[in-house]
Amino acid sequence: MEPTPHAVAPPLFFVINGGSGRPNLDAACEAIASAMRLAGRSHHIFIIENVADLDATIQKAADAAKEQGGAVVAVGGDGTINAVASAALASGCLFGAIPQGTFNYFGRTHGIPEDIVAALQDLLEGQPLSVQVGLVNDRVFLVNASVGLYPELLEDREQFKQRYGRSRAVALWSALVTAFGQHRYLEIALEQNGQRMHLRTTTLFIGNNRLQLEQVGMPQAESVKQGQLAAIAVNPVGTMAMLWLAARGALGKLADADNVTGFSFRNLTVVPLGLWRGMRGSNKPPRKHRIKVAIDGEIVWLHAPLEFRVAPERLLLIKRGGTA
Repeated sequence: MEPTPHAVAPPLFFVINGGSGRPNLDAACEAIASAMRLAGRSHHIFIIENVADLDATIQKAADAAKEQGGAVVAVGGDGTINAVASAALASGCLFGAIPQGTFNYFGRTHGIPEDIVAALQDLLEGQPLSVQVGLVNDRVFLVNASVGLYPELLEDREQFKQRYGRSRAVALWSALVTAFGQHRYLEIALEQNGQRMHLRTTTLFIGNNRLQLEQVGMPQAESVKQGQLAAIAVNPVGTMAMLWLAARGALGKLADADNVTGFSFRNLTVVPLGLWRGMRGSNKPPRKHRIKVAIDGEIVWLHAPLEFRVAPERLLLIKRGGTA
């Protein structure tokens, strides 16, 4: 369902993750109040005080935006942006983003400034832009979703952030530590357009973000602009080979590596081989398998098989230069 166009500027309902610390929270609230006051824009701020209140707080903001014909705006990193965008998509209301995370792939892809004052001005002057959304088992992802080594890397990164703070240097350090650890390999089967393929991989990465794919040098970045998702599978390799792949990715040359497979798709089924045999074999119901999945930087457990697809509905993102 698409939001109804409004002749007047819609009210803005901000959702802020309070987990970033009191000084950052106060500064964000002050910046928002100042910008809205100068623009004469109606607004309300919802603060996520703790993780247990996350879903309820976001839903209150989305419900208010839908009821008043407004827009719900996420203030935070890619994980917060994902959660608020999911509610906006389900409610059919307009969506805005003020990126305040470590990498901010979603905001950078859409040209949203990382400076909060500039981002708020972009929001105030913006128009709706239709944005592609990815789904894995009906869970929304805006940037990427993955299984295997990448979720482990994100878990290690979060532990490092809690000890050493949030920065890209800390994220790189934690990635190196993860690379030198011991990893399990995934035996999976992929089904696409009636074709089945078996893979043994350390990680399967599904991308919906052109910028992230371009940075590592994957040609499937162009496919994302054409309404598809990109898959990257890394073959089982040793630690030094893994570091070499990371270096090639940093140089934008990952596509040339022998141990990397990439392809584009609109619908893809991923199952563990054991579950696949159970599904295709006897009439006994298959055992419920759960698998760890990283979705836009957050870890969740989902039941297999995993169904990756392009969402039928598109997110209406407010940004400068946007046009739905």
